[in-house]
Amino acid sequence: MIINRDKKEVRMIQFELKDEYIELFKLIKVLDLVDTGAQAKMIVSDGYVERNGEKELRKRAKIIKGDRLLVGDDVEIEVL
Repeated sequence: MIINRDKKEVRMIQFELKDEYIELFKLIKVLDLVDTGAQAKMIVSDGYVERNGEKELRKRAKIIKGDRLLVGDDVEIEVL
């Protein structure tokens, strides 16, 4: 789904979590937002990810149900 937020198009993704958690860089890779795990780690360490409104710099942060992520300024992920 694409929504228009502040005149920017934001791609909204809903991810259904099957386990207790998923590590942040793995989620980015699983959703095909990058080609490699190394790229996912760089996106996180460079500060391009917000988790529940706070900048998240931990590549292996445990993402759980209810978390909302913003990757860059154009992809929003809701973890179900």
